[in-house]
Amino acid sequence: MAEESITTTLPTPQNQPPSELTTPDESKPTLEVSARETETAVTTSTPETETAAEKPEVTPEEHQPPKVTETETASTEKKELGNEKSQQEEETARIPQNLGSFKEESSNLSDLSDSEKKSLNELKHLVRDALDNHQFGSVPKPEDAASAPEEVTIWGVPLLKDDRSDVVLLKFLRARDFKVKDSLTMLKNTIKWRRDFKIDELVDEDLVDDLDKVVFMHGHDREGHPVCYNVYGEFQNKELYNKTFSDEEKRKHFLRTRIQFLERSIRKLDFSSGGVSTIFQINDMKNSPGLGKKELRSATKQAVQLLQDNYPEFVFKQAFINVPWWYLLFYTVIGPFMTPRSKSKLVFAGPSRSAETLFKYISPEQVPVQYGGLSVDPCDCNPDFSLDDPASEVTVKPGTKQTVEIIIYEKCEIVWEIRVIGWEVSYKAEFVPEEKDAYTVVVQKPRKMKPADEPVLTQSFKVNELGKVLLTVDNPTSKKKKLVYRFNVKPL
Repeated sequence: MAEESITTTLPTPQNQPPSELTTPDESKPTLEVSARETETAVTTSTPETETAAEKPEVTPEEHQPPKVTETETASTEKKELGNEKSQQEEETARIPQNLGSFKEESSNLSDLSDSEKKSLNELKHLVRDALDNHQFGSVPKPEDAASAPEEVTIWGVPLLKDDRSDVVLLKFLRARDFKVKDSLTMLKNTIKWRRDFKIDELVDEDLVDDLDKVVFMHGHDREGHPVCYNVYGEFQNKELYNKTFSDEEKRKHFLRTRIQFLERSIRKLDFSSGGVSTIFQINDMKNSPGLGKKELRSATKQAVQLLQDNYPEFVFKQAFINVPWWYLLFYTVIGPFMTPRSKSKLVFAGPSRSAETLFKYISPEQVPVQYGGLSVDPCDCNPDFSLDDPASEVTVKPGTKQTVEIIIYEKCEIVWEIRVIGWEVSYKAEFVPEEKDAYTVVVQKPRKMKPADEPVLTQSFKVNELGKVLLTVDNPTSKKKKLVYRFNVKPL
């Protein structure tokens, strides 16, 4: 069977072009260099390359974009491919992927329709009357005149002071289908609840909990929404579960810590016209205790009700990943009671498609390592890469090879991160000098990567001559694989 090879050619960040798209030259001599992950390999040159290094510096041509070439072969694994396809179709049939199209409503005030503008102005008029007549229930300060209007602030935004207030009011209008009186009632109830719950004091309290791995913010999606992760599987830890839910007092503390976390996150949003004022929620259902835990079920029900009543339109999307079978039964029960608009915000993915689903909405460099991305915990140290260093994705088809070709135009140290979701592939790395008779340097011998191997490989190589780095992934399986990588170049 002919072997398929897909080559991606990338110029280095110095915006220099490849002189020509090429594949590895099998006729060149090869020199193996032992290289360990995260360490720099030593570069060895032949006399010819030493001579070449003394030549005048090569002037690069005009920048050319990366080029990808794909060549398909008649696979002998058609039967396996068919089986794999049927398994994926079965999972798709059991787990709804996306329940309708949904485009987030614009927070830009100029994008409102005439009827929406009319509703907003009507609500602002009613809010002004309510403030003038102290209908929100706040106690005026002694030094204030009796006729002074009431001052109300919500999520750090003073009502009716600037266009940020308009964005806040729009959330209540949309939550009540632009029914003005219903929106005003919801706003009044929310402000009363916030006062009774002492939200403004809660935000500054020093609450202690052990839930940093249960709920956390990490990165942004492709549209700039901050991403919140809810990891229910952490509650499989009996000690943590009992410490959080064993009695009513602990459940109240849990609720207060979650409200505090949400309030602090919301106050970092941009309530200006056209700003990002919603959050992307990801719910990891792996090893979730399920509905059998009555304490968790009770606390969750109470939290969901509070969020629905007092935090309107703060969720951009709700993604459920690593979805187990029992959750589908739960969704079957509640699904018919949900509005089409609410359903359209939901995304579901089983264990085999979770990373791929997240990448549709979040770039790999923003996704935590445990969910298929390249981003490490902020507490860990990654001196070579940050959230600002973009990653690339490539689909490696069954029975094919994928080669990432990085053209080097100057002496430098190149560092790269690479991973294939679930591995089950062979990976190698080499440096091919531009000089015709120079040795090809093996940075990484072909290595069979297993699912249990480290999720991300970080390697580096010092380049003392012009040439290219080739990162090759060989996928012998009947499944398509997702390759993710990025690199940085540091001039020497």
